[in-house]
Amino acid sequence: MSGAHPVASEMGGKLAALAASEADRKGLAHVTAMSSAEPSPGHSRRDFLYIATGAVGAVGVAGALWPLISQMNPDASTIAAGAPIEVDLTPVAEGQVIKVFWRSKPIFINHRTKKQIEDARNVNVSKLPDPQPDSARVKAGHDQWQVLIAICTHLGCIPLADQGPYDGYFCPCHGSVYDTSGRIRQGPAPLNLALPPYEFISDSKIRIG
Repeated sequence: MSGAHPVASEMGGKLAALAASEADRKGLAHVTAMSSAEPSPGHSRRDFLYIATGAVGAVGVAGALWPLISQMNPDASTIAAGAPIEVDLTPVAEGQVIKVFWRSKPIFINHRTKKQIEDARNVNVSKLPDPQPDSARVKAGHDQWQVLIAICTHLGCIPLADQGPYDGYFCPCHGSVYDTSGRIRQGPAPLNLALPPYEFISDSKIRIG
């Protein structure tokens, strides 16, 4: 059978070009014939399956790793509780008070002098607003170190250290006065300054929390 007539071929080309132009105008996708150089439908399906299988495998690996990564992070309760902190006491000179933070709370660490310790001990405890001996507010064998939560028990202000008539702490908000043991002596505060949980892990280092 002879080839197509030249006029018919030309007409067919024009019709194809017209159809393509109309498709462009309407935003339709072109459908082109697959050449011999392009993969066959069978190859395309097989390649797709390989890609899909690889993608599922990658998701599976990520899913398996996520619990492991998640376990490495502290849980919400641990974060809320606050991690312990360690404080090196070596640089703190006698008579000096430093302030650190634990669980977002200010903590006073007071390296008390011998006079401050004696003044804290020589008190008639029964006459205190919140009776408590100094020995109950320090660690045995470490009487020179006073560790307190630096929040006034009246309305939550932060007292000033080395202030007031008892050489202890003074709250400028409403005038509460604490001694060198952190016990309330004057003013509206109902309780002594609270003690954080802490321990000595060596003679020169403490862990708070």
